[in-house]
Amino acid sequence: MAKSNKPIVWGLFAAGGTISAFVVPAMILVTGLLVPLGVFGEDAMSYERMTAFLGNWIVKVVLLGVVILTLWHAAHRLRVTAHDFGIRSDGTIAMGVYGFAGLFSVIALFAVLAI
Repeated sequence: MAKSNKPIVWGLFAAGGTISAFVVPAMILVTGLLVPLGVFGEDAMSYERMTAFLGNWIVKVVLLGVVILTLWHAAHRLRVTAHDFGIRSDGTIAMGVYGFAGLFSVIALFAVLAI
């Protein structure tokens, strides 16, 4: 029986889709609408508060999970979209989009660890 990478790709795609559907809209609502409207107070997103909040390792792990899984979900969506547009060189497309997802996942890792 031939081994396949499909379970790994589909697992990351499904997890990223769930995160993209549930967590990202909530984050956009809080940071893009409620904070600017002053619902949480004047200094809710001050530099000192955000630095202290992001200094917690649990918050770093959650943030990394959101960013990385969303990247892998987007990469798989781009691969399928390229196929729908008639680009049939699937190996090249897969290497490109998953390569970018991997690269930006590593960049995100170093960026979050630098906080």
